Amino acid sequence: MNNASAENPNAFDDASIAAIYHAIHNRRDIREFIPGALPVGLLDRLYAAAHAAPSVGYMQPWRLIHVSDATLREGMAQLVEEERLRTATELPSRTAEFLKLKVEGIKTCAEILVVALMDGCENHLFGKRTMPEMALASAACAIQNIWLAARAEGIGMGWVSFFEPAALAHLFAMPPGAKPIAILCLGHVAQFADQPTLEALGWGQRLPLASVVFENRWPEDAQPTPTAY
Repeated sequence: MNNASAENPNAFDDASIAAIYHAIHNRRDIREFIPGALPVGLLDRLYAAAHAAPSVGYMQPWRLIHVSDATLREGMAQLVEEERLRTATELPSRTAEFLKLKVEGIKTCAEILVVALMDGCENHLFGKRTMPEMALASAACAIQNIWLAARAEGIGMGWVSFFEPAALAHLFAMPPGAKPIAILCLGHVAQFADQPTLEALGWGQRLPLASVVFENRWPEDAQPTPTAY
């Protein structure tokens, strides 16, 4: 650590800075959970972390649904399995490899949150008139806040995106215009792996930093992102 807190009065103390970077670099997308309820009060702290996220035009487009009903959980698992199989058919060169991957922990995690974009997002123009996807970007910031806070508290989180949005919206009686974007599985884990799961399994690897950071303009010799499917 470079004693940033001594050089900049607005900086956190060195231990706090180190803890933030530690959470960032040790966050993992979790699919395997072990039994055990979440600590009392943790969900409320995670809600507060999400609620503190930045949003374009201060629109706060995220909506969180806590899923405590076993029938709903089973319905979600079925929708995810259906999409997993559909995805497999679109990966002809890696179908068998893909089907070996575990893509969700819905049946074994302690708690589930569904994150959706609110209805009426299109009516918010501040900061997103030319880029309507900024509503999604804002909600992703809220999800990342939950992810990092959970990791700091020793709790694993998996972001599941294997579902048909319209089907999941129907399952949760969302109003027209609302759109689910994530199923978040939260729970205790045996350990946090040193590497991201897909990297460890050889599905893909993190790109070199130099290939994604440019100076002033897009380089003529920049390489496209490799297709991992």
